[in-house]
Amino acid sequence: MSEKNLQWVLARRPVGAVQESDFRRVESDIPKIGDGQFLVRSHYLSLDPYMRGRMSDAKSYAKSVELGEVMVGGAVGEVIESRHPGFKPGDKVVGAFGWQLYAASDGSGVQKIDDRRVPISAYLGVLGMPGATAYIGLLDIGQPKAGETVLVSAASGAVGSAVGQIAKIKGCRAIGIAGGAEKCRYVVEELGFDACVDYKAGRLVEDLKRAAPNGVDVYFENVGGAIFDAVLGFMNPFGRIAVCGLISQYNATEPYGTKNLRYILTSRLRVQGFIVSDHLPRWPAALRDLAQWVSEGRVKYRETVAQGIESAPAAFIGLLAGKNFGKQVVKLI
Repeated sequence: MSEKNLQWVLARRPVGAVQESDFRRVESDIPKIGDGQFLVRSHYLSLDPYMRGRMSDAKSYAKSVELGEVMVGGAVGEVIESRHPGFKPGDKVVGAFGWQLYAASDGSGVQKIDDRRVPISAYLGVLGMPGATAYIGLLDIGQPKAGETVLVSAASGAVGSAVGQIAKIKGCRAIGIAGGAEKCRYVVEELGFDACVDYKAGRLVEDLKRAAPNGVDVYFENVGGAIFDAVLGFMNPFGRIAVCGLISQYNATEPYGTKNLRYILTSRLRVQGFIVSDHLPRWPAALRDLAQWVSEGRVKYRETVAQGIESAPAAFIGLLAGKNFGKQVVKLI
């Protein structure tokens, strides 16, 4: 066991783009556990876009990280000491343990996981919160029907890649939007999407027209901004839009002025924002189905792995800039 707990805390609230200086690395004593608690040594840390919102003190759906607090985040690891009847040393677990090597827990929100069939890191991605987000957002909010066209932005990312594959399983035509030719090739050739539009090519509207000649019935939004504006013009009457994320806006200092809102009216669209933590009763079914599809090879996933807790801030900044390919994690051990 390391003699110290290495942690990243929030040093200041970013204005615009996140900087590495917005975080501060500290060393602290490894937590001492009491009755009803256990100690976890994290193996992988999850990095996710929602963390940018937690760095702000603006009103939101979840509490902000306070200055000097450990950065919030999911992690998977191993119980190494326990005074809790439900957890024993050697158990593999996933929970909100934050940007640190060691965490004490009373078991709230912590799940035991089985890493014999899939790598432990998968429980931070396709078999964790991002997978549940894709499943619930697409099936419950988007409600796709066989034969419809489903479009998803950030299609090579942890959520978007799962959305398109689930859409194919449900008998839909799946189209992705991703940044760069390499990501688009992966989305089509490896994940089985029917088409992928490279928004960096500078022909977004023209390429969407070619990829979706019959329009879009369900749009899963992860990006916002100009991409959302463009897609509104392709939505079929009574289409459904599940707004999961707006990553293009997270570092913005001025709000993006959407120009095509009239299509919501003229096409009678249903637009719904959702936060996956509001749908916890649906998680067991989502993760059960996803585990089955992963084991059958019907849902594939990819990870970008940063090495060592020291790399967390730079990897997070890269995630916000779209430098990751698939799910971004940090290997801690």
